Amino acid sequence: MTETQARVALITGASSGIGAETAKRFAENGTAVVLGARSVDALEATAEECRDCGVAAAAVQTDVTDPDAVAALVEAAVERFGRLDVAVVNAGIGEVRDVPLSELPREQFEAVTETNVHGAFYTARAALPHLRERDGAIVFVGSSKGKYPSTSTPVYAASKWWVRGFAASVAGRAGPDGVAVTVVNPTGVPTEFGSAFRETTNAQNLDPEATVSAADVADGIVYAADQEGATAVAELDLYRRDIHERF
Repeated sequence: MTETQARVALITGASSGIGAETAKRFAENGTAVVLGARSVDALEATAEECRDCGVAAAAVQTDVTDPDAVAALVEAAVERFGRLDVAVVNAGIGEVRDVPLSELPREQFEAVTETNVHGAFYTARAALPHLRERDGAIVFVGSSKGKYPSTSTPVYAASKWWVRGFAASVAGRAGPDGVAVTVVNPTGVPTEFGSAFRETTNAQNLDPEATVSAADVADGIVYAADQEGATAVAELDLYRRDIHERF
């Protein structure tokens, strides 16, 4: 038996940071959420916060580098709720900063590429057939580094350039079918991003008073997903005010 719900959103990388904030924003707006991430305990904690808003929330342990796991995540959403209205492609990691390419461990290149590139592809591929049925929305979390060069993290930057190109191309195919496709590009956000390979995270490195917050990005994602009619926000840049100073 499927569970009746007004709207259903799926979010990858939902155990912390932007993904968790996005899940809570959707829940506050009355949208049921299906959350995917590798960290089970943190994922369930986010789901419980969403349930406290009065909506249904499902936590599904998911490694986005595994296409079968991503397919199972999407199928879990459809089996439980009978629909999928929004997919947020958020899961991502970055390599160690300022390492010469000749010294960057290959496993970091592969991990960043498999998570940010392959994971985005697997999520879009699994979700789009269901989004087409609902005239739904797919939101990719990009980065300012996907629009400008990054000498400190070239692999991460390249993965986000790919995400932007992929999203625009997906829009060319899915847009005529009624699916809104958006890329949201934040600058650095003070979250636990960086924990995979770096000694310090963004939360430790960035001043929360001078940067874009995870809540700001979540608001942008929900705004993009809420567009109705024939229009869609193709790309939304959320930059700290001094971003262009470095150029």
